[in-house]
Amino acid sequence: MLAEALAKRLGYRSIDRDQIIQKAAAWGVSQDALRTAIEKPPAFMGQSQHTKYIYLAYIQAALTEEVRTGNAIYHGLAGHLLLGNGPHVLRTRIIAPMEFRIGKVQERLKCNRKEAVSYIENMDEDRRKWTQFLYAVDWRDASLYDLVLNLEQMNLEEACDVIYAVSRLKCFASTPETQRALDDLARAGRVKASLAMNPATADLQFAVVAQDGSVSVKGDIVSPAQVKTIGGIVRAVPGVREVRLDQLELATRF
Repeated sequence: MLAEALAKRLGYRSIDRDQIIQKAAAWGVSQDALRTAIEKPPAFMGQSQHTKYIYLAYIQAALTEEVRTGNAIYHGLAGHLLLGNGPHVLRTRIIAPMEFRIGKVQERLKCNRKEAVSYIENMDEDRRKWTQFLYAVDWRDASLYDLVLNLEQMNLEEACDVIYAVSRLKCFASTPETQRALDDLARAGRVKASLAMNPATADLQFAVVAQDGSVSVKGDIVSPAQVKTIGGIVRAVPGVREVRLDQLELATRF
């Protein structure tokens, strides 16, 4: 597999979706529920959009913590979106002609051509709905990636060569500044997951930004008394030195 081959060449860790789901389950959610949350758009879940928000908060916290130290390759659905506009992250998309994809699916799933086509079409549609719901973007948009490789003309070894060469460019090099940004991203993920897990704030949704130990929380609340509760939860997260809650707004309903 391309990710494993590239990780071996770079001396990096290779992290897949299942590993992240296992780590996210430590927040007290079943792996099956987490897997459904990251694979299926809300209409297919049989659950509320808020439930999906909670599950994705756990997944994002697990992913950002796992890649915080750098030197890692994550291969999974829209991982670059879960990481936001993270520093020294080489966002890569691998594409291939339909016939190539059909052959690979038939080989992996031991199915006929019609079943393979249906599988690919359903998977692509779920991805489109998933990214549209979360980020209002189309995952096929090339501008979301730094590098798009088409396997029609190159094999996996050649694709590995290209990605390796691009990863060595100065713009993707790790620096003290980019490391601090990754630490901030992981800290924001832990804060968001902590708010999602706590019964006092589990029914709310927040946007969280961290910078050098200062954490800003934005979102709607139903009672002014919740401000103090939110502040206490955020301050309990390791590495948080300052909490800003001035962007919390009182709402009448959710």
